Amino acid sequence: MNAAPAPTTAETLRSALAGLLDGLPPKQASAAVERLIANYRGATPTDAPVLRDRSDVAAYAAYRMPATFEAVRSALDGLAEAAPDWTPGSHVDVGGGTGAAAWAVDATWDGPRATTVLDWAEPALALGKELAGRSPSAVLRAAEWRRAVIGSGIGLPDADLVTVSYVLGELTAEARTAVVAEAARAGRAVVLIEPGTPQGYLRIREAREQLVAAGMTVAAPCPHDGACPIEVGQDWCHFSARVSRSSLHRKVKGGSLPYEDEKFAYVAATRFPVTPVPSRITRRPQIRKGLVLLDLCGPEEAGLSRATVTKRHGGLYKAARDAEWGDAWPPASASAGADADAE
Repeated sequence: MNAAPAPTTAETLRSALAGLLDGLPPKQASAAVERLIANYRGATPTDAPVLRDRSDVAAYAAYRMPATFEAVRSALDGLAEAAPDWTPGSHVDVGGGTGAAAWAVDATWDGPRATTVLDWAEPALALGKELAGRSPSAVLRAAEWRRAVIGSGIGLPDADLVTVSYVLGELTAEARTAVVAEAARAGRAVVLIEPGTPQGYLRIREAREQLVAAGMTVAAPCPHDGACPIEVGQDWCHFSARVSRSSLHRKVKGGSLPYEDEKFAYVAATRFPVTPVPSRITRRPQIRKGLVLLDLCGPEEAGLSRATVTKRHGGLYKAARDAEWGDAWPPASASAGADADAE
């Protein structure tokens, strides 16, 4: 008899989160979640921790941690795609809360790694350490959970990888600039993730410019280091990751679907050579009879374009039908064939 396959990191995380809200009244959990959503979606910066106590942390972990994990993992995939031979030996997660980014890094790269999670909320760190202790990963179980004020004056240990996910929007403009500057100083690679809202995109766009000015190279999602070709106020760059809904998701949001799509914006930049994708698909492909329409962000000189891929393009047509929002284009696996026509 074949042994059952080992659970994925995402499955292990969901298992660790199961039962986290036992003993917490449903109304209290829902109220905490609603307040957290307001902070997550809002534009009001703060210089105090958003997660205040065990109830907040439990609600945050059960409701937001799976979505943060999937968004960060998608962003890390972009970095890994641009640097396939690179593996981080150390990781610092800034404002890491209960550790979703640490779990995402563990799902992306194998091998030994020193992991440090920094947050200003002690209850979040305590719960994050508890959850990591339930993981089969030696890296997660050995992670260091350290209290730190996230803002102006922050000092980070040098690391191969620095992640900052869903944090910049909680900070004042001055603190945001300081955190990005310190991440750029400390990290050989920096990955920043924000909600996939117009405001979240603008924060990522501003941080991207700051990372490039600090001498870093953009690895993903952009195909180049030049100015973003999107006209501010007309559109915004963001991507989507599928998340299995928890019981708390269903209680708070209603609905019957077993999943939801987490929208996020991100940038990954490095201080070592990378190979960005030729172009990136920036919207869901539109499949029509005999053709596929792809919205692309390409090389700096090309900017934004729409490609029409038809059956006459051979292997590219099949690849286009299988392509997803956020994928590289053309995929390395696609046969050479004729180039798609850009409109």
